[in-house]
Amino acid sequence: VCLQAGNVNTGAFDPAAEICRRAHDMGAWVHVDGAFGLWAAASPRHAHLCAGVEQADSWATDAHKWLNVPYDSGLAFVRNPEHLRAAMSLKAAYLPQGEHREPSQYVPELSRRARGVDVWAALKSLGRGGLAGMIARNCDGARRFAEGLRGAGFEILNDVVLNQVLVSFGTPDVTQRVIAGIQEDGTCWCGGTKWQGRDAMRISVCCWATEAGDVERSLEAMLRVARECSRT
Repeated sequence: VCLQAGNVNTGAFDPAAEICRRAHDMGAWVHVDGAFGLWAAASPRHAHLCAGVEQADSWATDAHKWLNVPYDSGLAFVRNPEHLRAAMSLKAAYLPQGEHREPSQYVPELSRRARGVDVWAALKSLGRGGLAGMIARNCDGARRFAEGLRGAGFEILNDVVLNQVLVSFGTPDVTQRVIAGIQEDGTCWCGGTKWQGRDAMRISVCCWATEAGDVERSLEAMLRVARECSRT
């Protein structure tokens, strides 16, 4: 059973505790897809969203998303290390076998760069308080985007619980033109998505450098482009 900690469109979380209980009662393995959402656990204001994920059998998250380290820094956590080793280890005459832990027995690759250095450096630089502050600041930015766009008469399609905002600018055609216009404007970058059959612009606030002023400038650009597209 795979549950979500932070839906890629809405930021929503599945009820982990309930799902884990029911799945484990049936003898099922529970995996948490927390590509970016698991980082909410670092923020005291948002940690409640992750309640129950500790009961799962495995997690996956990406340090190259909210932690902003170089791409391909995926993280996997498995409750029982022997399960991970059984799934990943290889045996060959030239590969070390013995009582000492071999890192290659716990990952898909036999050779790889030291991705953990980037993750360690980012966490060391931010510290616990810095990481919590970044998560909270980005989530505040998402709420500000939703507030400003809704106040201008545009429809917010999701409950903004984390750092994701979905907005419709009316018809599918207008929404697509607004997305293209914002990308061309260059103040910020937002992509498009589909949510429950509707075209939407997806705002994801996930950069360590984003401050309140950046959010306000981006919001102004969104509203300017939306007004221009609505007139044509």
